[in-house]
Amino acid sequence: MGRRAGEHAMKLVTPENPKALGAECAAKIRATFEGYLGLFAAHGVGAGQVREWGDAALEATRSWAPSLAAEITGVAEGSGLEPWQLGALNGRTEILAAAAVTGEGECSTSVVLPADGPPRTVQTWDWHDTLRGGMTVVAWPGLCTFTEFGLVGKIGVNSAGLGVHFNVLRHQSDSPDIGVPVHVVARRILDEARTVEEATELASSARMSASSVVTVVAGGRARCLELSPAGIGVIDPVDGFLVHTNHFLDPALSPGERTTVAVSTTLARAGWLRSHADALAVSDRTARARALCAHTEDGAAVCAHPDPGLPPHERWESLATVSLDVTAARMHVHTGGPCTVTADSWHTFTAIPR
Repeated sequence: MGRRAGEHAMKLVTPENPKALGAECAAKIRATFEGYLGLFAAHGVGAGQVREWGDAALEATRSWAPSLAAEITGVAEGSGLEPWQLGALNGRTEILAAAAVTGEGECSTSVVLPADGPPRTVQTWDWHDTLRGGMTVVAWPGLCTFTEFGLVGKIGVNSAGLGVHFNVLRHQSDSPDIGVPVHVVARRILDEARTVEEATELASSARMSASSVVTVVAGGRARCLELSPAGIGVIDPVDGFLVHTNHFLDPALSPGERTTVAVSTTLARAGWLRSHADALAVSDRTARARALCAHTEDGAAVCAHPDPGLPPHERWESLATVSLDVTAARMHVHTGGPCTVTADSWHTFTAIPR
């Protein structure tokens, strides 16, 4: 099952300003938007509805994070797309939640806080294989983020030594009343937060319409922030170990869970992570990534491969494996799932201080 290692060259984009980013990546941004239009249509969301929700996502961003709304509109101008189209890209999770989409889910994350060293983190980024070409890394002064073309952020690290991992969640409170995009929340945390507490305060101030979990790592601490329209859940490590997949752990939010074992392996993947705590605690990031090398036949598809017999909008793949070294303000990205990771397959990016 070891394939596609290095197939997608992970390009670092270091733009002078949002308009320049849009111009440099115009073709990729347009292709990513067209890919999402197809995904939305497969789930019954027409172009007119996408425009309405894209406008709403941009307006919610403008109210909560004006500088990021300005960045989005600048990228739109540079790329030749309309602002609502970039709003729809950044609000892609909110649009899918508004359409009540269910499915496997995205990503498995592990953080270990050893007594004798910096935090040790690793996650898979699982998404539709048809959107593989949308991956990129963007560096702004003070941060770098693994994201998709046109989206302001996702997983990343800042020069203050704070990092963010990212997994999708689904909750009964998710709604079409489009709120602040979860990707905007992740990026603003990278922009402004230096501590776990600051990240928690920022995330708590956003009005959400879709759910996700942002795992924040900083200063020898880690915390999962389960974001939902019903509120925010805070999950702290147990004995220095923190894992998250795609179901709620907060006892107040978990009764509203929408992800079930009928459609997702989230419970099996979480169990696998917990049962491999020792392997996930080692200092070698390649060994940590290989500890995620579990497939369907192992009882937990932590390393996901697409089923060619399914339609594109129902296929999932581990498109990237990411490890953060927050002490050094570095992010390590492997393009592909854990079963294709080698010591030489990592792309390393460093957040440069402002």
